[in-house]
Amino acid sequence: MALLHIGDIHTYYGESYVLQGVSMEINEGEILTLLGRNGAGKTTTLRSVMGITRPRSGRITYQNHETTHMNTYEIAQLGIAFVPEDRRIFASLTVEENLTIANQSNRQGPWSLQSVYELFPLLLDRRKNRGNQLSGGEQQVLAIARALMGNPLLLLLDEPSEGLAPQIIKLIAETIAAISRENVTILLVEQNIQMTLRIAHRHYVIDHGKIIYTGSNEEFIRNTAIREKYLSV
Repeated sequence: MALLHIGDIHTYYGESYVLQGVSMEINEGEILTLLGRNGAGKTTTLRSVMGITRPRSGRITYQNHETTHMNTYEIAQLGIAFVPEDRRIFASLTVEENLTIANQSNRQGPWSLQSVYELFPLLLDRRKNRGNQLSGGEQQVLAIARALMGNPLLLLLDEPSEGLAPQIIKLIAETIAAISRENVTILLVEQNIQMTLRIAHRHYVIDHGKIIYTGSNEEFIRNTAIREKYLSV
């Protein structure tokens, strides 16, 4: 069942035509990746879903709600959370303060300070540390955990492994898989193809603002031509 439907959206930055008729469906319970080179339109797709950069045309629907022209806070209240590439944790606040301040939603669900600490024991160990005292990997885990405090049904992740060491990338992949098992649907933008092949159910590939491929993880693993042509791997 499609949780989110993106129908033929066209998104611009000023006069720069970025998304040129993007259509996608994200099914409930899956990990879906959006792949492509830098500048292909991946982040703009996430920003369009969140209402940060609104499409000029096309339609986005989430659980029978048309969200195309909604404000970002209204979209978040429906149950969509966004972890941007730069994480945007509060550097001067402790881990626990970062998590608590995010727990302002009226949405009911399984995520609380206790359940987040159970899933991310490293945050429990670091709960009194300020954001600027965390490593890059710890900051990324905190950013994801903070998003969960709003009890989303759909989590958008933008390049969560960027700039991290291989052992931390493994931790991030395990974290995403664990969240998926808690009935959170995930739309993942990621450059680390090998990581996505380990955890994703389906993939879309975007190039110059257009979707040029979609397929299951098994199909994508076999399709080396697409990976070589559009992802340079």
